[in-house]
Amino acid sequence: MGIRLIKISVVYFMIGVLFGLYMSMTHDYSFTPVHAHINLLGWTALTLAGIIYHLFPAVSQTKLAKAHFWLHNIGLPLMMAGLLILISSGNEAIIPVIAAGGVLTTLAVLLFGYNVLTKLKPE
Repeated sequence: MGIRLIKISVVYFMIGVLFGLYMSMTHDYSFTPVHAHINLLGWTALTLAGIIYHLFPAVSQTKLAKAHFWLHNIGLPLMMAGLLILISSGNEAIIPVIAAGGVLTTLAVLLFGYNVLTKLKPE
């Protein structure tokens, strides 16, 4: 689980950097929220979660860890795609998609936190 999260986080990192490069080249910084969230919740958060799961296998072998993995990797792309569409088109009908992705991502982070707080024990 840990290595898989770290590899996925690298994909988010590449996407986030590409958004940054695009904004820099076009001098259009309207996608800053997408860039920042992909880097923070995709690259940074998932890398750290992957490291924790790798270092502490007992934490990674729970149903909570699996739920965290899937909810985070469904919620974040959903939220970011919706935000990208909102910024690009101004179509506010996409806001419920952004909210749903945000709720899934938040739930994933809360499950991760609960998992670590309850399953991580000194050896």
